[in-house]
Amino acid sequence: MFTGLIEGIGKIRNIRRVGGDMVLTIMTPEWIGECKTGDSVAVSGVCLTVTEVKNGALSVDVSAESVTRTTIGSLKTGSPVNLERALRLSDRLAGHLVSGHVDGIGTVAEKEMRHGSWFYKIEVSETISRYTIEKGSITIDGISLTINACGKHFFEVNIIPETGKATTLLDRKRGDQVNIETDLIGKYVEKFLTDRGPERPENGSSGIDMDTLLKNGFGK
Repeated sequence: MFTGLIEGIGKIRNIRRVGGDMVLTIMTPEWIGECKTGDSVAVSGVCLTVTEVKNGALSVDVSAESVTRTTIGSLKTGSPVNLERALRLSDRLAGHLVSGHVDGIGTVAEKEMRHGSWFYKIEVSETISRYTIEKGSITIDGISLTINACGKHFFEVNIIPETGKATTLLDRKRGDQVNIETDLIGKYVEKFLTDRGPERPENGSSGIDMDTLLKNGFGK
């Protein structure tokens, strides 16, 4: 589990492909000495397990599933990546609860400077947008952000200068792809409301209607 507050920017030193899998070696910030084999590290939002720590770098294995469902497969030697170590229970939760399990890939549709911060519009599929709400939380490349506005195929965020300096997000330009993880609380709420055992609809609908909402305390 992570918070979406990036601890540092690493750089890909080596990429080795093993069939559909990958092994990444990443040059890391000064806290590398605190990492050990078996630790979880979020690499641009993707939760991976440290397999080796050596000479100021850590190595991680990336499964074919993660390669195909995230932007990890497009990394090159020298690519910068956002890094965050797993949350400790004694830490302050300054971002939001982030699992490191990417829901899908978004595309930067707009990027412009507005009043001292950067405005981003990210295009996403409906499978992602269904979990976005105005002023809700979203994770882009492992960065915890607040949604300013959203629609059926997009959401918008602002990147303040401090976040821009501490992450790789300002390197992203129009047309670039980014890893997206939606707020896991929303997914659990949907599961609770729709998974009704034998009564669950078989027609592919969500099963949520006004009666369902009223029975579960929503509405008047």
